[in-house]
Amino acid sequence: MNMPNSQNISVLIIDDEPLARQLIIRFLETFNRITIVGECNDGLEAFKMIQEYKPDLIFLDIQMPRINGFELLEIIDNPPLIIFSTAHDEYAIKAFEINAIDYLLKPYTRERFNYATNKP
Repeated sequence: MNMPNSQNISVLIIDDEPLARQLIIRFLETFNRITIVGECNDGLEAFKMIQEYKPDLIFLDIQMPRINGFELLEIIDNPPLIIFSTAHDEYAIKAFEINAIDYLLKPYTRERFNYATNKP
């Protein structure tokens, strides 16, 4: 993820589904250099946490209450690296147009998650 090998990567998980957030947390436990700074269930809460913690990477759902993932990205000045985690395949092209690292389509496997998270 374009991070020096010795540097920890701070991660924020943004998804309105508690089970989806728990799965990401469980999958991230196998990565030594990742620190989860928080989890959010909607875009407005995520905006506040991004401003406060300035994570290096976010796992971002698209369809959420109040504001969706793309609307969230529009109001962030310097967005972190993004891996989308969503059940909606129709947004993949738009995600890559805004330079997302990857697009995880739910349900995904640990192998697919690891591939996305280990991209350079």
